[in-house]
Amino acid sequence: MMPIRLPSILRRVLAGLAGLAALAAVAIVAAPAQAAAIRDLTSVQGVRVNQLVGYGLVVGLSGTGDQATQVPYTTQSLLSMFQRLGINLPPGVASNLQPKDVAAVMVTANLPPFAQPGQQINVTVSAVGNASSLAGGTLLMTPLKGADGQTYAVAQGNVVVSGFGASSGGNTTQVNFLTAGLIANGATVERAVAGNFDQPGPLLLALNTPSFGTASRIADSINQQFGAGTATALNAGVVQVQAPPTAGARTAFLGQVEALDVTPQSPPAKVVIDARSGTVVLGQNVTIGACAVAHGNLSVTISTQYEVSQPNPLGAGQTAVVPQTTAKAKQDQAKLLMFNPGVTLEAVVRALNAVGAAPSDLIAILQAMKAAGALHAQLDVI
Repeated sequence: MMPIRLPSILRRVLAGLAGLAALAAVAIVAAPAQAAAIRDLTSVQGVRVNQLVGYGLVVGLSGTGDQATQVPYTTQSLLSMFQRLGINLPPGVASNLQPKDVAAVMVTANLPPFAQPGQQINVTVSAVGNASSLAGGTLLMTPLKGADGQTYAVAQGNVVVSGFGASSGGNTTQVNFLTAGLIANGATVERAVAGNFDQPGPLLLALNTPSFGTASRIADSINQQFGAGTATALNAGVVQVQAPPTAGARTAFLGQVEALDVTPQSPPAKVVIDARSGTVVLGQNVTIGACAVAHGNLSVTISTQYEVSQPNPLGAGQTAVVPQTTAKAKQDQAKLLMFNPGVTLEAVVRALNAVGAAPSDLIAILQAMKAAGALHAQLDVI
């Protein structure tokens, strides 16, 4: 057979494509791992969000408020507010007061760190009585207190509900929830939370996901940028950083530290199962050992049919309804699946989905594999 000679131009094109493929392969192999900024991996101890809570009244409802006979504290709160405003109702009127346009609510908010008096924050309003809807209501001035009992913000404004509903003739239609709403910028901060950020001394960076490897890499990155001894990894969850003593210098220094990029250590192999919703989340690096899996379902069905027993027309019997009950048991055929050691859990899930395993079946199989020691991962059931 005569050898095939390619034209010189075609040979050069193929050689160029081969070179590009080799460079692409090298680029893929040499691609660095995904890095993240330190601010995305840690938080500064002492710089935190504080929860606020308060009790108030929402007025202006269109007959969807609390029923006074079943929720007496709504009327008591309304009478107390009237007294503070200088309105004194006669005893007979006060005892028969049954407003339908008022609802008792709990108001919650998150006070961000370094919040100063005059700033505005969002608040969430939730009914605590039997009000059917807060749509169209207005929250009256409500003090919001922290865990120490001090008032840090005051909330007031129109409640925005993200749902709607309608009812007529006993029929009801509802989309989302009507008994909770949001007031954007509905609270004004009245007091700042004292912190220790301005005090001299080292800063502590708390890792969002504790890891010895990630903590060591964060400390090494800071030391390479600012000098040896600047940062020390105390444990898997805390990195101690020597910071300047003055407030302005500490702020600038911490901004530079948080901007550094660090490649976090690969997270441990983990499988998270939400048994209530049937959700299964698989982490990376999850593998299994050699095992064989067979799973089947047993279903029992009981059905009852009613038949009419009609007596002879010439007899003295009466027509009666006779129930006929039938019970059936069915067991699905289980398919035996064999998995070799080292296979990833992704391959296991694909194989189980191929045989028609439902999420509940997958949860049961994963739990059994963990009990048998074949699942090489942490199994968290929430």
